[in-house]
Amino acid sequence: MKFFLVPVVVIFSLYNSQAQYWQQAVDYTMFVALDHETANYSGTQKLVYTNNSPETLDKVFYHLYYNAFQPGSEMAVQLKNSPDRNTRFKINVDSLSKDQQGSLRVSDLTQDGVLLSPINSETILEVPLNKPIPPGGSSTFKLKFVGHVPDVIRRAGKNSSEGVAFSMAQWYPKMAEYDSEGWNADPYIGREFHGVWGNFDVKISLDKEFMVAASGYLQNADQIGKGYSDKKRPKTKKGKIIWHFIAPQVHDFTWAADPDYIHDIHPGPNGVDLHFFYKNNPEITENWRKLQPHTAEMMKYFNEKIGPYPYKKYSVVQGGDGGMEYAMLTLITGGRNYDGLFGVTAHELAHSWFQHVLATNETKHEWMDEGFTTFISTLAGNEILDKGIDFPLEGSYRSYFSLASLGGEMPQSTNANRYHHNYAYERTAYSKGAVFLGQLAYIIGYENLFNVLRAYFEEWKFKHPLPNDFRRIAERVSGIQLRWYLTDWTQTTNKIDYSISDVENKGDKTQIYITRKELMPMPLEILVILKNGESEIHYIPISLMRGEKGNPYPINWFVHEDWAWAHLNYSFQVSHPLEEIQTILIDPSGLMADVDKSNNFYVPKEE
Repeated sequence: MKFFLVPVVVIFSLYNSQAQYWQQAVDYTMFVALDHETANYSGTQKLVYTNNSPETLDKVFYHLYYNAFQPGSEMAVQLKNSPDRNTRFKINVDSLSKDQQGSLRVSDLTQDGVLLSPINSETILEVPLNKPIPPGGSSTFKLKFVGHVPDVIRRAGKNSSEGVAFSMAQWYPKMAEYDSEGWNADPYIGREFHGVWGNFDVKISLDKEFMVAASGYLQNADQIGKGYSDKKRPKTKKGKIIWHFIAPQVHDFTWAADPDYIHDIHPGPNGVDLHFFYKNNPEITENWRKLQPHTAEMMKYFNEKIGPYPYKKYSVVQGGDGGMEYAMLTLITGGRNYDGLFGVTAHELAHSWFQHVLATNETKHEWMDEGFTTFISTLAGNEILDKGIDFPLEGSYRSYFSLASLGGEMPQSTNANRYHHNYAYERTAYSKGAVFLGQLAYIIGYENLFNVLRAYFEEWKFKHPLPNDFRRIAERVSGIQLRWYLTDWTQTTNKIDYSISDVENKGDKTQIYITRKELMPMPLEILVILKNGESEIHYIPISLMRGEKGNPYPINWFVHEDWAWAHLNYSFQVSHPLEEIQTILIDPSGLMADVDKSNNFYVPKEE
């Protein structure tokens, strides 16, 4: 069965569930100076914090991520105690030398000019306030910081495996988010992030030989020189140069620097400039230049399927390890074959929608950004590279089936830091998260699904949506109740398994008996293929839906009575004698994640 996508553009009015929504706001002004020879850096930070919550705050928290990259850290202990290896970490943190380690320290922290006494707790800085911040109030925090850039152990650091000098992600004291569920001040153990929306004004002082790629817009390009060339770069003492960037309405700021970067600019859709920074290495140049028009196509695809990219710049930067999304920028490894380079770029670019515009709390709902990103980037790759795969999500489904059969699965609502097995986290966040949208298309139809994604983007951009926010939009667009789906799929490890238990000839009709063998209910599409070549779909909604989807197929569609969840068995008739039937098949689309498909079909025995 072909895998059809139907583009439909629908504009929805704002959803009134946001009437009580609030979120905090920050404005950062930072200066940082990096010594490339020692990998030490120091800086100053001014942060204006606005409390839009209904609560009075008597303390705040900062993240100090680089302190995780030290022997004996909570991250090091967690990695060592895990029953299976976290393949994203190639270095034993406990064996790091002093120069390989990371650190970040804060001093002279003041609130509105009054010196504070913060409490250090590794990657978290707890800050009791001199004066509580009331609802609607704001305070100005100023501090100094010093740090040491670790080796690239996870996402950020110095001296990457491909020779990139500095990948500066999560490098600064970062205010923790306070939201409707309280403070999000989880220690960093190498997984996910959550940040406060705001504006960043950042100046970076670095040796003049380095090229810098960063979140935001370069403010002194006329001084730096066309194409960021060395010729017109302003020199300060000791051969330094200052790069000035402004990043509006983001929740993070990242940069990278290397003396051998090639910098290309390619036109993207809607006037967006696509920047590419990659090492001057003849072995990768061809792939990186081939990537540039494809990145423009990917952005156009995501604009159409989700909503318009809201900034005027996006950078693809060689650095870090693997791939990791950041505000207006991604760090990726560049020494890949072309399919790999395209795939990681597609995934990280899609995160510009599902995380850096729709900023879900990755620690609590990691499947909403990783899964949704996997879903949409997989479809984009299939279309843009003209792969012609009938079922492009097959890999995500296969990975989920493996998870469901291995044991060790935990609900998708599990905190990202609390998974017992690393493989369970990876497959739950990415694969099971992608299957969530694949199955939602099965439940409400692909046309409705993309209407939902566009409405979700329009209503929740630049905010922190929760799973129920997405569900309510999907219910409104589709007319189908979906609490049961969100509950079973994301808050339990209930599985789906239906079987054709019996088929009986009833004269000029055939009775088909279906059994639900696992706990999770689903509507069923049952294909009946006749020996004369004709086919028809028999659709069985479940009562929990309080609705039904329309026929997505160009063949006859018969709707039967709802199947109530408490009943394990169900039967229905088709208006053909058994001798006219060639095959009966549950879920011809393959979008329902039935864990045992061996009992999903029936072929009458030849007499």
